[in-house]
Formats: sequence, C-alpha cells, structure tokens
Amino acid sequence: MGAVLGSAVGDALGAPFEFGQPGVLRERFPDGVGELCGGGGWDPGEATDDTQMAVLLGESLLERGGLDLPDVFARFRLWAAADPKDIGLQTEQVLLGGDAWGIAAAVHFQVNGRAAGNGSLMRASTSAVYFAARGRTETMDAARRIAALTHGDRAAWEGTAVLHELVRVALLGNDPLAAVDATLAEVDPAHRERWARVLAPHWHPDDATEFNGAVWPCLGSALWALRTTDSFEAALAAAVDLGGDTDTVAAVTGTLAGAVYGSDAIPARWTTPLHVPLPGSADRVLHAEDLRTLARSLAEGAGGGGALGGGGGQI
Repeated sequence: MGAVLGSAVGDALGAPFEFGQPGVLRERFPDGVGELCGGGGWDPGEATDDTQMAVLLGESLLERGGLDLPDVFARFRLWAAADPKDIGLQTEQVLLGGDAWGIAAAVHFQVNGRAAGNGSLMRASTSAVYFAARGRTETMDAARRIAALTHGDRAAWEGTAVLHELVRVALLGNDPLAAVDATLAEVDPAHRERWARVLAPHWHPDDATEFNGAVWPCLGSALWALRTTDSFEAALAAAVDLGGDTDTVAAVTGTLAGAVYGSDAIPARWTTPLHVPLPGSADRVLHAEDLRTLARSLAEGAGGGGALGGGGGQI
C-alpha cells in the first residue's frame, strides 16, 4: 500500500509544479508543510497520467492473472484515445501511431532515435508490487517487458527493472540503497556504467546531463531524495523541490519511499483529497481507499495467489 499510494500522492503533490524551477514547493509552502494544492490545470489532489497508467497496468495484471502484454497495451491505447488531460508525447505517439503492440515502441525508436523518457518509471508501482514475490530475475524481466511496450530504448527498460528490484527489496524489509550494487550487476552490460553513475551515493541531481524527464536523472533523483532525507514527507518534498518534471520524479520517489516507510507514513492531508480519474473507463474515479484495495489485491495475487514472499507463477 505504501508503494502504490505513495506513488499516487507524489504524482498529485508534484503535478501543479511541473516544469517549475528548483525550490517551487518551499516557495509555495515556506512553513514546510506541503499540501495537494492543485494548480496548473490540476484540481487539488488530482493524479495525472502517471497514476492512471499504473492503475490500468495493475488492473490488467489482476484481471488477466499475470502479464498479458497485448491486454496492457490495449488498455493503454483505449485510455490514450480518450484524450487524458496529460500524456507524454512519446507515449502518445507509440499508443496512437497505429502499429501493433509488439512493434509500436520499436518502430517509434527506429524513426526518432530517442526513447529514454521516464514514462515507464512513472507507472511502475503496481507491477513492482505484483512481481515482488517472484524474485529478482522475474521481477526485472517483467519490468523490462512492460517498459518495452512504450519505450524502445533499452536504457528505459533497464531503469524500470532497477526500480522494480529496489521496490522488491524494500517490500521484503531490506534497504534498497544497500541493494543498488547487486541490482546493477543484473543490468545489461551496455547500460550498466551509465546507470551506475546516476545511482552512485555521491551523485546529485545537479550532476544530471539531461532534463529530469529522462529516465536516468529521474530515477537518480528519486534515489537521491530517499538517501538524503529521513521520512516519507521529506523525501517527496525534496523531489518536488528539484523542479522540472515534478509529478513523475515525485511519483517515482513516492514508490520507493512508500515501500520503505509504509502507508502509515503517508499523511492524511495527502490521501484525503487524492483522486484518480480514468479516461476511457466510463468516468471512473479512484480514491485512496480504492488504491489501498488495489495494492492489497496485487500483493495477494503475487506468486499465483500467495502473499508477498511466496513463489511461482509465470509471465
């Protein structure tokens, strides 16, 4: 529940400040108490495409009894066609370009040569919870395959795999920061060095060579926020205050911090106004309790019906 709910509140907290300058949250809330304030076209507590796609992915995993990639892609495509308030340009081009699910992202990457946005990180909370019981190899493999639905650059696959594995470590009660080196050993060798740089303990978001809408600084910033703070709220505030792609950086930070600190660490002032519209799904709107139920179902459904820590199951 901490991972799923944490990602959603991070998304809603950061959404009004997207593309803002560093210090945007401190400027709005100088007393340090951030609120889901709305703004920038978002209602207070309204989650964006980050959480919407995570919900669609989680519901597919549950309803299909595992990873059904064509089904996930079809749900994403239906959502994208319903004109969501926000959708990443790359994701929109892949989903609505008319190509079949198995080639759409690859075709986009071949044509554009750039496909390492953070859109596969932002939706990872639900799948990370679902696959956590199945061990490192299956968790990371599933993450890569899900990322590849919309992102043709393997850098995005590997970053999404790293995030899934660190969440798995946290859900088992261990320190994800201490697991970075072992996780990097499972990263494709062609991408390992670059990921090692941005996930290193000394790395700072100011060291980024790309906007944090790219996969590398987005995940690096989330780990930095977790590493340099001592609470869920402080981690999310640090993430939003970086500016830039604030909703997604905070959503990824919330996934990790929520897995570490648990749902009890998420303040009620953030969960009470939280709501997740689902375009293309008959005007459904999910609230915090719906996300808690989804998270419980994902954990219980992991490993083919066993609770977290059970084994088995196929993807």
